[in-house]
Order: sequence, then structure tokens, then C-alpha cells
Amino acid sequence: MSRALLLLVGLLAAVLIPLLLGGSEIWSRLTAFPLPWLLVMFGMILLCWGVNTLRLRLLLGDQCDKVGRLRSLGMVMAAEFAYCATPGGSGGPLTIMALLARHGVRPARGSAVFAMDQLSDLLFFLCALSGILIYALFQHLSQRMEWMLMVSAVSLFGGLISCVMVARYHRLLIRLSGRWLARLNVKAATRMRWARKLLQFLAAFTDTLKLPVQTLIKVFALTCVHWGLRYSVLYLALRGLGADLQWAWSFLIQMLALSAGQFSLLPGGAGAAELTSAALLAPMVGKSTAAAAILIWRAVTYYFYLLVGGPVFLLMLGRPLLKKLMKLRQA
Repeated sequence: MSRALLLLVGLLAAVLIPLLLGGSEIWSRLTAFPLPWLLVMFGMILLCWGVNTLRLRLLLGDQCDKVGRLRSLGMVMAAEFAYCATPGGSGGPLTIMALLARHGVRPARGSAVFAMDQLSDLLFFLCALSGILIYALFQHLSQRMEWMLMVSAVSLFGGLISCVMVARYHRLLIRLSGRWLARLNVKAATRMRWARKLLQFLAAFTDTLKLPVQTLIKVFALTCVHWGLRYSVLYLALRGLGADLQWAWSFLIQMLALSAGQFSLLPGGAGAAELTSAALLAPMVGKSTAAAAILIWRAVTYYFYLLVGGPVFLLMLGRPLLKKLMKLRQA
């Protein structure tokens, strides 16, 4: 119940922050927004789900026959809902692995598929940020923009280096974590079981990396399409409101806002993402425009995921797992 209350409070904060920022002008901005543009943005999210379904099936490799196309789409929608409804997005990987396990995909393989999916995302953001950095060299940037670029670059490259270090020194990591767990009086059998699961995951991840090069290229191409579409929503919202902000800066604002939402450990970053994006966007386009754009952006990329993905989640996994995910942080 407390997790559901936290989600409700987050949703209220997510709506109230733009409303308070925009004041009385926000309603006139929202009512003047072109309806065809809004329908196009919702269509982009539907296309994102289709793209992620193809990406999931490619990563499953020879095990994709265990999951039908329609069920693959349902898995993607259910996982997106769990990602948006749980603190820090913790429910997303659990949902996708639980659904894959129900169709005969081993947990180690399911976790490897998710890890490969995340690695592909990380590579996309590194490439996108590199492109923005090159573009910024020919632009006159304010201190705010320089700070945003520096923070983004450090965090992404730090994430990539961490992944490489874990893969390279996983045996040392297992030994050190075993000693640390022993000091916490964790049973030897439990430590061995966790170490065995980690080794099984690494083996499955290695198998996933051994997929044909053409398949991996397709996965990365689909990743680029997915994030390119999803991170264009705020740009289109601003254009529909008459604001002239370059796509690169709208991309950077979304990346920082959603990262702040992740660190806040609120469901879907509700409240934190709005507050961060408002602080970054308002000086560029004005308070009322920023507030209206944030409401439209989150309606398309957050509330829509909850409204449409929720019934799919309940249909595929039922209420017991939903309650388990909502109580995850209480354990």
C-alpha cells in the first residue's frame, strides 16, 4: 500500500510542478497545441514498442521461437509499465526475466538479454553525446550548457568503464564480494549460490555477444531508432508550442532529467524529472512554454506507458507480481 501511495504522490507532484511553473498561461498554451502533432507523438511511442519487440526477438536468438510475436510485444509493454511504476525502474528487468522464464527461457539467459539491451542503450547514448559534443564545438555555449555536457559525458563514460571493469575482473569481484558477505554472516551455501548465478549470467551474456555480427548491428540500429523517436517527443512538443530549441539541447535536457529521476528512486522519476527539466528548460523558452511542453512530454512518455501498459502487465503476470514489485524496496 505504501508503494502505491508513493506512486500516487509522485504522479501528483509530476502534474503540480508544471502547473505551478506555468501559472494561468499554461491552459491557453495546452489548448492551442495542434492535435495532429499530439497524435503523431503517440504514434511514435507505439512504433517504439514495435521496435523494442524486434530488438527483444533478435537478442533471444535461437530461443525466439519460444515466444510468439504478440507475446513479445506484451512483454515489452509490461516491462515498460513496471519500469515506470517502480522505484528507480527496478521492476523492469524483473518483469522481463519473469515473463521470459514463463516461456522456457533460463533466468541467466533472460538477464543476459536484458544486460545486452542495456549495453546497446549505453552505446547509443555515448554516440549521441559524442555527436552533441562535436556539434557544441562550433557553437557559443553558456556555462549552463557546458556544465550539462560535462556531467553527461562523465556519467556515461563512467558507466561504460564500470561495465568493462566488471567483465574484466569478475573473478576478483566474486572473491571480494564473498569475503564481504562472509563478514555479514551470510551462509556459505548462499554465497556459493549467488556466485554460481553470476557465473551463469556471464556465460549467457558471452553467448549473447557471440550472436552474428549482422544481428548485433540490427539490434544497435533498432536501438538508435527507438531512442531517436522517444527523445524527439519533447522537441516536437516545443515546436508545437512555437518554441525554437535545437534537437540536441532537448535531447540533453531529457537525458539529464530522466537521470535525475532515476537517482531520486521515485516511481518513474515522477516529480524529480519534471523539476529538473523545468529548471533546465524554463530559462531557454520561458516558464509557460516549458511547463506546457513538460506536461505534454510526460503525458506521452510516462502516463501513456502506465495507462496502456498496466492492463497488459496485469493480464500477463497478474496482481501478485505487481504487489511484489511495489514492495521491492521494503525488503
